[in-house]
Amino acid sequence: MAILRKRSAPESGNPPGTRKFIDLNDYKFPEMKDESRGIVRVAEIARFEDVRKISPFIYEGNILILDCSPVSREEYLMTRIKDELKRIVRDVNGDVAGLGSNGAYFVVTPPGISIDRQRIRAF
Repeated sequence: MAILRKRSAPESGNPPGTRKFIDLNDYKFPEMKDESRGIVRVAEIARFEDVRKISPFIYEGNILILDCSPVSREEYLMTRIKDELKRIVRDVNGDVAGLGSNGAYFVVTPPGISIDRQRIRAF
């Protein structure tokens, strides 16, 4: 009675010691969403509730340019919008920065993309 037996050759018809390769051009891969690409979107904030409407785009990893010029003269509302944007960005570990001298525009980025706050000046 033999404890160790010789393995028999595979039944695929290939001689032992050869490898079978798969042509990847013939293989059908499942459709995968490319996570590395984001979309730059532009949104207008006309009231505080609009921040909640655009928050799914931030959570999905898009880059947003927000136009808050319709409410830029209302200081209390702008403070609420800024605080809410900061909270959302903190949740996703992204970045937010104001654009322009009047602070009516914001840029919101997903994780992995930071905003440089220094201006590039002509040399």
